Amino acid sequence: MTSISATSTDTAVGPLARRDLQGFTSALEKKTLIAIARRLPAWVSPDHLTGLGVLSLAGAGLCYRLLAVTPLALLGVNGFLFLNWFGDSLDGTLARVREKQRPRYGFYVDHLLDAVGAILLFGGLSASGLASMTAVACLLIAYLLLQIHIALKAHATGIFQIAFAGVGGTEARLLLGTANVLVLLMPDLAVVGTPLAWVAAMTLIGLVFTDGLKTGRNLDREERLQWLE
Repeated sequence: MTSISATSTDTAVGPLARRDLQGFTSALEKKTLIAIARRLPAWVSPDHLTGLGVLSLAGAGLCYRLLAVTPLALLGVNGFLFLNWFGDSLDGTLARVREKQRPRYGFYVDHLLDAVGAILLFGGLSASGLASMTAVACLLIAYLLLQIHIALKAHATGIFQIAFAGVGGTEARLLLGTANVLVLLMPDLAVVGTPLAWVAAMTLIGLVFTDGLKTGRNLDREERLQWLE
């Protein structure tokens, strides 16, 4: 197994991956985030926003757990999903606007905390009764597998692909939030929770398989061409 190493006096680990974000909402979201970042008070730091992002997913998971107490807990989930978007999407933008970037630190911390946040969110969902624990567990595994694929692809190709088929983190939050509202207004829709969880899990696994196969073939082709040089 090979790896990129650095000397004790040089912490550089090669060029950073180029962000590739082509979600349906990306253009509008980018303008909105930059406008917000320019208006945030100086005491708000990217680390504060990162912390807000992961804590918000913990809050969303707790609200899912409280669904047994009141269906209005779904509104709490959506509120925390908005806060998660605010923190998770704005931290990097704020660093870039202020020209105080820590790209390797940000990449590492964001991905690690995203995984922790996903466990907290799906843990609450599994206890909500909206979908079976097995289906939610498989969905969580599929999501984490996708995150591993994204990180490996960024390292191997230099492209940090955040959205697939126009769907990234923001679009996924919008879909989940819409589903929560529909269940709140039409409780009978909760019966499709488990099938939807299975469909989502299989979709993510299929995405990892197909994009992973494509990425692997491209890397193989590129490196075989080097033999001819």
